[in-house]
Amino acid sequence: MSPSSGRPDAGLRESAAAGTAIVAPHGELDLLTAPVLAERLDALTAGPFPDLVVDLRSVSFIDCSGLSVLCRARNRVLLRNGRLRLVSDSPAFRRLLEHTRLAGVFELMPRLPRALDPGPPVGAGPP
Repeated sequence: MSPSSGRPDAGLRESAAAGTAIVAPHGELDLLTAPVLAERLDALTAGPFPDLVVDLRSVSFIDCSGLSVLCRARNRVLLRNGRLRLVSDSPAFRRLLEHTRLAGVFELMPRLPRALDPGPPVGAGPP
């Protein structure tokens, strides 16, 4: 749990590269942790970068509330003429997208492109 909010900590890492915000949650993405990710994705999709990458390789479990957060982020990105990409090499996640008929909705990549290697954290100023 996050000591300041009393909510579960979704364990998010953020960075920016090539005009793209990158967020990498880890652990479980479920009813308890999805609101934390939703809050961050809402902020990022209102921020300076229209493109967003969500790196899900460290997510061990995702349920319908997690998928809902990703759908919301996709809609917000598209409203800004941006691009949402999901990074996952998990066969289970691919099956989940297929079973929920979301397989063609998201742009899915097995790894982060070299051009998007994490830079400094989003919002970090110069040293």
